[in-house]
Amino acid sequence: MQKNLLMITKSTPKDEILKLAPDCTCHHCSHGCTIGSGFLAEDDYGALAELLGISVEELKEKHLEEANLFNKALHRPKLNRKKGMPFGSCTFFNRKEERCSVHAAKPLQCRVSMGCKEYGEQLQQWFMLNHLIDFSNPESIRQYAQYLKAGGKTIHGGGLSELVPDMEFLKKVLDYEIV
Repeated sequence: MQKNLLMITKSTPKDEILKLAPDCTCHHCSHGCTIGSGFLAEDDYGALAELLGISVEELKEKHLEEANLFNKALHRPKLNRKKGMPFGSCTFFNRKEERCSVHAAKPLQCRVSMGCKEYGEQLQQWFMLNHLIDFSNPESIRQYAQYLKAGGKTIHGGGLSELVPDMEFLKKVLDYEIV
C-alpha cells in the first residue's frame, strides 16, 4: 500500500485517482455522509441531474446548497440539519439502507472519500488541490497559505511555490499588495 501513497500527486489523472477509490459502502466510507456532504466538481452536475431525471437548474434549486471554501463558491448536497446545528446528514444518504441513494452519480469528492484506505487523506488533498482552490484568485491563494501555515497537509505538487511558481506574484499576493 505504501506505493499508492507515493503515487498520489496533484497531477495524478482523475482516472488513476478513481482506480484508487473503488465503490465502497463500509462504515468508514459512509460515516461522512451522516455529518456532511461532498462538494461537486464541474462534471458532477450533469450526471447527478440525469440520474435524478431533472435539469441542472432544478438540481441546484431542490437538492444543492452553496458554500464558500478557499474563497470559491461551490455546491454540495443539502444537509438534513437538526435545528441550530451546523452539520447534518447528506440529503442523498439513505439512513435505512446506510448508503448513498445517488451512488451511481455521487459527487467526485464523495467518490474519493475512502475512510477505509490508508491513502484516503491523500485522495482528499488531491480533490482540494484540483477542485476547491483557485490558484488564479489571490484570496484563494492566501487562504490556502493559511491552511498550510496552520499545519494543513498536502501531497507532492501541493506546495505554494509549485502551485504559484511566480515568486514575485506570490509575495505580492501574500503581502496583500494584490487583492
